[in-house]
Amino acid sequence: MIKFLDLQKINSGYQEQFQEKMKLVLDKGWFILGDEVKSFETNFANYCGTKYCIGVGNGLDALVLIFKAYIQLGKLQKGDEVIVPANTYIASVLAVLQADLVPVLVEPKLETYNINPNLIADKITAKTKAILPVHLYGQLCEMEAINAIAKLNNLLVIEDAAQAHGVERLVNSFQSQFSKIQNSAVAYSFYPGKNLGALGDGGAITTNDDDLAKILFSLRNYGSNRKYHNEYIGINSRLDELQAAFLNIKLPNLDTDNDSRKSIAQRYLSKIKNDKIILPTWNFSTNHVFHLFVIRTENRDQLQRYLVQNQIETVIHYPIPPHKQVAFKEWNSLSFPVTEKIHNEVLSLPISPIMTDEEVSFVIEILNRY
Repeated sequence: MIKFLDLQKINSGYQEQFQEKMKLVLDKGWFILGDEVKSFETNFANYCGTKYCIGVGNGLDALVLIFKAYIQLGKLQKGDEVIVPANTYIASVLAVLQADLVPVLVEPKLETYNINPNLIADKITAKTKAILPVHLYGQLCEMEAINAIAKLNNLLVIEDAAQAHGVERLVNSFQSQFSKIQNSAVAYSFYPGKNLGALGDGGAITTNDDDLAKILFSLRNYGSNRKYHNEYIGINSRLDELQAAFLNIKLPNLDTDNDSRKSIAQRYLSKIKNDKIILPTWNFSTNHVFHLFVIRTENRDQLQRYLVQNQIETVIHYPIPPHKQVAFKEWNSLSFPVTEKIHNEVLSLPISPIMTDEEVSFVIEILNRY
């Protein structure tokens, strides 16, 4: 079976380094907000080209904390509206709700699966205060257009890059595309399956905003910058010292791993020839790090069964859109036809830095036979 994602194989190459780091952390006896976290925050900020990186417990917390920090700064108030793509993982929506803000769903483009900038303006009201672009599957949203809308309407831009580690580095346009626009922030997840994955949960926020960073460092640690002195009503969401140590080991290989993913994607795009299968839109530029390679087909379940029969494992990202989840009963009657079409048809193929040429060729061959 060609696994969708073989985490054991991905991490096996680091095993000796992991064990050395684990011993180092154990010998130091400092397990929370120690040298490894500080080192990773410095390294990841440098990698992303930002002044600050704030390590947190997971990607969801990263988003929630950004919203809560902006509330503390007075740039957001409870009840404000946030533009969110209708086609996203539920965490994007949960973060808005957990900060006592109101998510406003906007359809994606069918070609990119990312939020459609042309539909944002119609959703802006007097209560709209922020846009949350999600770089879904590892593909950069149309940030130039989104930032222009935000500037025109005086909105914050808070980016969900949980699946897009390195995409801003690859496009080499941080000044125009990312946090310096609107002094905003970018949220990351280091869930084990991500392009930069820990061996457990983890997340981070990057920003160039001095005031925002100061509050974020406090909010993640019970609202405290000094032990037993609490300035804010914070939470406990700190990147684990051991996970930071593991991430420090893997970070230097992130660009190489992303290049491997892009190479596989190029082969899929140029070699899969089947009228029943719709391939993702990518112009072989640098705006995608292919956390996922997502195809579409009208008979998705049939195709998935066929692939399993041929020893190829796939995953559906995601079978149910947020507005159709039981958790959001009040949204269940809403209609987002583009989003619903995507969720009914998408299927994610195996793609990872440890896939062999033979495995990629086999996937292509089996798909072309379908």
